[in-house]
Amino acid sequence: MPSSHESEQQGQGASPRGDDPAPQPPEPTPPGDEAVERLRGEVAQLDDRWRRALADLDNYRKRSAAEVERRSGEARERLLTDWLEVVDSVERALRMRPGDSTEDEGLRPVLQQIETLLQRHGLRRVGAVGEPFDPERHDAIGVRETDELPDRAIAEVARSGWALGDRVLRPAQVLVARHPAGVGQSGAE
Repeated sequence: MPSSHESEQQGQGASPRGDDPAPQPPEPTPPGDEAVERLRGEVAQLDDRWRRALADLDNYRKRSAAEVERRSGEARERLLTDWLEVVDSVERALRMRPGDSTEDEGLRPVLQQIETLLQRHGLRRVGAVGEPFDPERHDAIGVRETDELPDRAIAEVARSGWALGDRVLRPAQVLVARHPAGVGQSGAE
């Protein structure tokens, strides 16, 4: 008969030899082929969902970056367009003063500084006297008969146009040259 000490140890699950007292779980029975195929199918579905979620996240990042870029560009264009109103005001003030006045001496450097700033940000003037009229870049506000310029050339710029890169922010308002009747027409002259 075992001693009381040995029976306590056996009651607590300890073997008399001092081996590991925790019982081992039974060996899992190998799953059947159906269970393995079902688990493989679930793993494939989860993998597909994970890949789709990754692609959706990547597309979202790209759309968000494009949207931020678009909005940033629009805000930049609005700000630059606001500055064009300042240029127009200074140019009108200079046209109103005949000759060289002291006000002109103060306004011309301001206008040059604004134009330099706009050029630094990629803006350039559109429309100059003598260049061919282009309805994509110019708004014709009138016609001037003259034989000093080629037909359909810009005779006068009423308000400068401005472009940012290839995009016209504001078309130039121009008077277009037209040859008087009979001048420059083909046939007997």
